[in-house]
Amino acid sequence: MFTVRRKWTQHGLQIVLVSLVLLIAWLIRQTQGGAIRELYALLSRPFQSESALLKEQQLTDRRVWELEQRLKDVEQQNKQLKILVKYFEAQKKPVVTAPVIGRSADEWWQQIILGRGSQDGIAVGAAVTGIGGLVGRVVDTTPNTSRVLLVSNPSSRVGASVSRSRSMGRIQGQGSQVAMMQFFEKVPDVKPGDVITTSSVSRLFPSGIPIGRVQKVMLEKNPAPEAKIEFTAAIDKLEWVIVHPIENPQ
Repeated sequence: MFTVRRKWTQHGLQIVLVSLVLLIAWLIRQTQGGAIRELYALLSRPFQSESALLKEQQLTDRRVWELEQRLKDVEQQNKQLKILVKYFEAQKKPVVTAPVIGRSADEWWQQIILGRGSQDGIAVGAAVTGIGGLVGRVVDTTPNTSRVLLVSNPSSRVGASVSRSRSMGRIQGQGSQVAMMQFFEKVPDVKPGDVITTSSVSRLFPSGIPIGRVQKVMLEKNPAPEAKIEFTAAIDKLEWVIVHPIENPQ
């Protein structure tokens, strides 16, 4: 009896540990690792909760930021529309406000598509303005859309004059916010900062529409003096424009 007790004292702990290991191995086999996964989930839950709260807060912050940006965008559009409405109300002749609904990335400075057409009284040849001044001219229409050739298009030509001195010339687009004006006079009265408007002798546009401001004058250019003109209308950021229907559309 004493011998058995002595052996148990010596090996009892080992027997218990071996039995525990065998039991765990049997449980793993029976549950296909489910018990281990449950134990892992139980132990990691406090850390998961903290991580989940952090991620939820990050998502919430991101969503708030997104909504703020959308609100700013709506406010900016509303601001532009208010300016257009004031301009609209100041016109003596009827005009049409139109949204820009199409613009190709590879023709960004060449043309835009408007969400108004012949059903709204728009005809080919109508002048188009935006906030700041001249934008372009309608070159094609459907019942509900119009295509506008922008003044920034290299193929665009606009008769223009210096508002201060009435020196005249022709503006050609350069595919950017800046255009070149070639003067008809050999020594035009022009200087940086002068406002350029559509010419009174222009056959394509009504006279007096602002086009841009003189950035740089190059009197030495041949065959005629030139000036670099920056458009006063943001050609690259057009969202709404005003179309000036021609009096006698062909």
